[in-house]
Amino acid sequence: MELKDFLPVWNKLEENQRRILSESAFERKYLKGDILHNGNYECQGLFCVRSGQIRAFIVSSEGREITLYRLFERDICLFSASCILNSIQFSVIISAEKDSEITVIPSDVYKEIMKTSAPLANYTNEILASRFSEVMWLIDQIMWKSFDKRLAAFLKEESVIENSLSLRITHETIGNHLGSPREVVTRMLKYFASEGIVKLSRGVINIIDPPALDSFLS
Repeated sequence: MELKDFLPVWNKLEENQRRILSESAFERKYLKGDILHNGNYECQGLFCVRSGQIRAFIVSSEGREITLYRLFERDICLFSASCILNSIQFSVIISAEKDSEITVIPSDVYKEIMKTSAPLANYTNEILASRFSEVMWLIDQIMWKSFDKRLAAFLKEESVIENSLSLRITHETIGNHLGSPREVVTRMLKYFASEGIVKLSRGVINIIDPPALDSFLS
């Protein structure tokens, strides 16, 4: 997979700009659970996901996590290079949810080319707008959606990602995604189980009535 597979504006860049990006980019491999980027303390570069799955999240002052978004193959993570955004800092942590291979474009290189390339600058703004849209959607969910609906939506999304109705995921991990204590997740999952929507076992959630789960989303 080459850089042109991640950058739709690749052919609009000058030949020298494409050469500089290609020569400066490098690959890294991460294991599930590895931290790729730790908030404001580093500005490594743009992460281009070659394979695997990564998660961007924030941590409250009480230590509670909440997922902002997840990225998959061919996605680009911009917040790992937040220093290119006119010195705006984002306290976003990025971790590998699965073993992942990442192509990294150094921040300083990308920023210099962005200064002289309107197509690249516009594309970067599009990515940023998309990510902020996801964050605004998340805020809307937290403020206005009841937890049963949020949990149902998460289980539905997870089943699509994994292409399975049997989800190997802990209650604590779900809580980290949704910004809720593990006890709240467990209580709601037990309610879903009592309604015959899911079946619970250690480390596994089996969705046994998908239509009933979907009913929470309407």
